[in-house]
Amino acid sequence: MQFQAQVEHLRTPHKWGRPVLQASGTPGQFDSLAVDCPFVFYHHDQFHMMYIGFDGSGYQTGLAVSDNLLDWSPKGIMLERLQGSSRWDHVGAAGSWLLLESNDLHSVPRLKKLNNKYWMIYHSYPEVGYEAGGAVMGLAWCEDEELLQWHRLDEPIFTYENGEPWELGGLYKCCVIVHNHQYYMFYNAKCTGEPWTEETGIATSTDLIHWTRHASNPIIAVKQSTHYSQFFSDPCVKFDDTQGRWVNFGFGFDSHHAQGALAVSDDDLLHWSIYPEPWISHGSQGELDETHAHKSSVIYWRDTLYHFYCACRPAQEGDRAVIHYGENNREFRCITVATSKPL
Repeated sequence: MQFQAQVEHLRTPHKWGRPVLQASGTPGQFDSLAVDCPFVFYHHDQFHMMYIGFDGSGYQTGLAVSDNLLDWSPKGIMLERLQGSSRWDHVGAAGSWLLLESNDLHSVPRLKKLNNKYWMIYHSYPEVGYEAGGAVMGLAWCEDEELLQWHRLDEPIFTYENGEPWELGGLYKCCVIVHNHQYYMFYNAKCTGEPWTEETGIATSTDLIHWTRHASNPIIAVKQSTHYSQFFSDPCVKFDDTQGRWVNFGFGFDSHHAQGALAVSDDDLLHWSIYPEPWISHGSQGELDETHAHKSSVIYWRDTLYHFYCACRPAQEGDRAVIHYGENNREFRCITVATSKPL
């Protein structure tokens, strides 16, 4: 009961129920089949969303803009496929996180400059396909104020090869914050074997390039008979400046549905309490998020909390783009939003 009272102001029960961004459905486009993993921020008097596009071969990173957080227009590609290259990230690059000026939940998220550059952490899978192979992380920088010209470091900055058994299957999306004069990277990774689990760990750095894993990893582990019995993934960590505690809008997966999950830390970013029920539940049959409601990006604007997430459901007649996982498994995947107040 006490836990519920502490987090009640973070709820976003009003689902928009329609996409704010969806795949182009155009063959040859980077987002022809699906869009995923929103990251929303404010830049030059306009809202921006970094997101991932999938074309059947791999992931590339796009950028969209909006004046009201509901109507979004694609602007361009931030990280594209490196055709003909032999680099480690030539199959594609999926933007995970952009360095922000503030961790505070109720501050407008603006990009932070370091050495007069903007910085992005991204992850890349080594093989063609949907999340094919064990991904590792890279770092990119940008001086272009339009945020479309990014330069990648030659080598990965964080890999799974030297990790513990819980992460030896590969890395996924991360979240990077600045705290106590160093960088904290929250990341989820998977173990080897089938079916695998995904759990959340932490690593620290003073330069964004050299990272040290924490000895207590994973800091958020899966738990049987819960909505996160198989995954606790995709961290989105903010400081709740009204309550003086850290919150993590991740997602849990129970082998059937991926659903928004909330974890809270009162002090050290290492010890987390997980809300016992899904924070954003999957929808009913036919709804936009019938299958999954996951991969969060949260922004507070004009007394309203906007919780963007990836919504998935079985494909329906009229969908302009679907992913085929098998003969009888066709999925529609888009980005939508839920809010603290009705829109």
